[in-house]
Amino acid sequence: MKKGITKICHRFFITLANPTRLAAIEQIMYKPMSVNDLATVLGQEQSMVSHNLKPLLRCNLITIQKQGKKHIYTANQETLTPIFSAIENHAQKFCPTGGKCLRGEN
Repeated sequence: MKKGITKICHRFFITLANPTRLAAIEQIMYKPMSVNDLATVLGQEQSMVSHNLKPLLRCNLITIQKQGKKHIYTANQETLTPIFSAIENHAQKFCPTGGKCLRGEN
């Protein structure tokens, strides 16, 4: 890890450390979606989902394209795929409980 990258990592992981944001990313990793589609799938208010997409857009973890009146959100596969692959690999190799060893999990 490069020296002095601590602040960047902290901000990056804070952006990801939100269940709504992670759930939205998980959905759009497989299929680009509108905020209304995401709200329906996630069972949350459209305004809450929209609010949580903004930090992901600022960090370029997702992108937005206009299709008529709809805004379609797409995952930045180049960044997110290796991150989630590394997390899955770590959980499989080094977490004897499959990630349940995290604080607060049973």
